[in-house]
Amino acid sequence: MNVAGLVAAQASARGERLALVDPAAGVRLTWAELDARVTAAASAITSTGLVAGQRVAILGRNSAAWAIAWYGVLRAGLVAVPVNPQSTSGELGRVLDHSGAALLLTDGSVPLPDGRITPTLGLATDWQPGPAVAAPRDPEALAALLYTAGTSGRPRAAMLTHRALLAHCANAAAVGQLKADDVLLAVLPLFHVYGLNAVLDTAAWIGAACVVGDGLGGDGLGGARSGDVLRDEGVTVLPTSPDGLRLLLQRLEPASFASVRLALTGAAPLSEELAAAFTATTGVVVDEGYGLTEAAPGVATTVGGERHGAGHVGRLLPGVEARIDDGLGGPGTDTEPGHLWIRGANLFSGYWPDGADGPDADGWYDTGDIGYLADGELYLVDRSRELIIVHGFNVFPSEVEEVIAELPGVRSVAVVGQPSAASGERVAAFVTGEVTADDVQAHCERRLARFKRPAVVTVVDELPRGVTGKTRKGELRRMLSELAG
Repeated sequence: MNVAGLVAAQASARGERLALVDPAAGVRLTWAELDARVTAAASAITSTGLVAGQRVAILGRNSAAWAIAWYGVLRAGLVAVPVNPQSTSGELGRVLDHSGAALLLTDGSVPLPDGRITPTLGLATDWQPGPAVAAPRDPEALAALLYTAGTSGRPRAAMLTHRALLAHCANAAAVGQLKADDVLLAVLPLFHVYGLNAVLDTAAWIGAACVVGDGLGGDGLGGARSGDVLRDEGVTVLPTSPDGLRLLLQRLEPASFASVRLALTGAAPLSEELAAAFTATTGVVVDEGYGLTEAAPGVATTVGGERHGAGHVGRLLPGVEARIDDGLGGPGTDTEPGHLWIRGANLFSGYWPDGADGPDADGWYDTGDIGYLADGELYLVDRSRELIIVHGFNVFPSEVEEVIAELPGVRSVAVVGQPSAASGERVAAFVTGEVTADDVQAHCERRLARFKRPAVVTVVDELPRGVTGKTRKGELRRMLSELAG
């Protein structure tokens, strides 16, 4: 009924089993100890005078204190608003204003905007015990506001109920690959739905332990300390992003992964080359998941199945339905690319504050992705909003990116559309690596139809990326506008 109830349930069932480890803070908590600290946090937060339904922002880097605050806010019947710890004070102010947060729990990493009067409490792992708090038991109560596009620009927050968050946990557990004796690495950002609900909360549903941290000791993901933590804590499940997987593979010795039995990636496409390289080095097969904040986040996974090449993201999770339409409201052919719609108890309730743009009256939600289904397997082609239309012809950026990536010397590539008076849009490519724009143009002339070829190629030092490694294509479009202006 309440996400915080997962901790209480595990405390009752396996109270002396390990629940949460924070190596940097020297914290090791059993389920019983974690439950007691969550209760203390809920009591302290409630004592500030907040009432059910009010919003509490949580700002800090991954830590045991962050996890305790998350469950404490929910146990108190309040709504959590996780905030990116890389926010500027101005971005923080916009989120606080937009969400109407009545309290800010912070580790002090981001200064408050000038004149801000929002009450604050420091994140802590050991709140002072207080009166017990009975967690509300309404699964349709709002649990969290999760900001879907960072904290810059116009804020937009997905409204996720306890029902939606718990439904994902149940769906993921039903796949049957995670066990109560597993130890999960929780270094994905906890303010993001992947690290928060797909890792932390799903572990709590199953009763598995989480090793939580930000960079695992200060030397960054993949640093020497990361290898020590993986070995010392006996990490068995490694959820990360493709960028995180690449860092770990580049910087750690194969022996560091001796206890790992399952590696999972999400938040950005996983290349076949990276997956194969990781398996060749560690002996661990890499699985991939697909989801979105609005689905809390799980939609499909390759876990328990086979990988079928580029674009394949596995079978739908139990409890999730999908259909393909033609983009015009009519039915599509599942085996032909079309707009992907999903339905399930794990879906959000719309965007804050009025529930706008949520699932339709029949519970279906347009993911904004283009994909198709074949023999029950889901394949993604691209984002519908990323589709480029040149002289009336559809160009999928992923197709152009795959061709450019074939060129020796290309390290990374991103393709976006640019408005064009002559053709409606034109293809623009951003590339990093030891190549020239002429090299890219010549390669594309050999491999792509004329309307798919980049009209402009820009070689840059790095592509702008979000916290999970996903390329920020909106930033690339802004760069194009500035260059054109």
